[in-house]
Amino acid sequence: MQALFKNLKGDRVIWAVVLFLGILSILAVYSSIVSLAYKYQDGNTEYFLFKHGFILIVGFGLMYAAHKLNYKYYSRISQLAIFIAVPLLLFTLLTGASINDASRWLVIPVINQTFQTSDLAKLALIMFLARMLSKKQEVIKDFNSAFVPIMIPILAVCGLILPANFSTAAMLFTTSVVIMFIGRINLKYIISMIGIGVVLLSVFIAIVVNSNYTGRVETWKNRIENFMSDDSESNYQAEQSKIAIATGGPLGKGPGGSTQRNFLPHPYSDFIYAIVIEEYGILGGFTLLLLYLILLYRGIIISIKAPRTFGSLLAVGLSFSLVFQAMINMAVAVNLFPVTGQPLPMVSMGGTSIWFTCLAVGIILSVSRSVYEEEKEVANA
Repeated sequence: MQALFKNLKGDRVIWAVVLFLGILSILAVYSSIVSLAYKYQDGNTEYFLFKHGFILIVGFGLMYAAHKLNYKYYSRISQLAIFIAVPLLLFTLLTGASINDASRWLVIPVINQTFQTSDLAKLALIMFLARMLSKKQEVIKDFNSAFVPIMIPILAVCGLILPANFSTAAMLFTTSVVIMFIGRINLKYIISMIGIGVVLLSVFIAIVVNSNYTGRVETWKNRIENFMSDDSESNYQAEQSKIAIATGGPLGKGPGGSTQRNFLPHPYSDFIYAIVIEEYGILGGFTLLLLYLILLYRGIIISIKAPRTFGSLLAVGLSFSLVFQAMINMAVAVNLFPVTGQPLPMVSMGGTSIWFTCLAVGIILSVSRSVYEEEKEVANA
């Protein structure tokens, strides 16, 4: 065990945070999969527990491997990743497995595991933006030399994700804007890109509304209307989530004590934060929130200390993306935001989404490892 900890390089606080998130994930998922187990495995909850545990173990393996690789290599890898991600997004949009009128998934042969290509695209785009911004710092304020080449991949990736997954596209677009701002892109160009994004979204909605297919637009509309409505029947998910939170109290019902897991849709993914509060109380919910804020704080510290622009943008971009997604999931659970379908990173039950989250954390740790190694060299000089 001591030898294992010796091999864990980089920010030890981040390692501790993801370990706590992983443990909480096992507890919360096992408690919330009862209805899923009865629906698909005749009540065999251990099947989903072991499956989730296996996915987490593989995820931690990917995190470990990612943190051992020098972060500078991710600059080249980002080029390959973006060239793979864009065709995959297009392929998924045209032929992907449809769930709830949304073509978001490809099915991986042999293991029969669904793969959400937007997870790859998110990671690829953030890495690619960090690379592009770091390469163009000398001309960063120029429209043609810096802004246009950076804007095109953002609009392309977000545009391909949008038809099937509005929330992911919006979150990735917001993250991209934040990275561009930190990367010193001219503010008026950033504002213009936001305007372009709004116009393109409006055009897309207008085209879809006037066509025969309105599945996803209707879903978006219904979610917003349900969020604004006081009708408990139309806003069923939020009402059940609020009951879970209210009955949890300050200290919760204890592990496995949830009753709302039998009424909440997707308690193991979209609304797992409500289950955490029901079983571990407001204290548990606040602790989970604090863990994500610590992750963001450590990411910012690593970004400040990183000696190179690429590493700095990589650390802050990936940290912001993960924590932003967590905040959206939590906001949905406490009825501060319409339902989005976004999982809680490192906690919700998932497959490839957990793996890409672990890869992102591994890359942040890779940057921190390089920072600490350089600090050590300076101290020993």
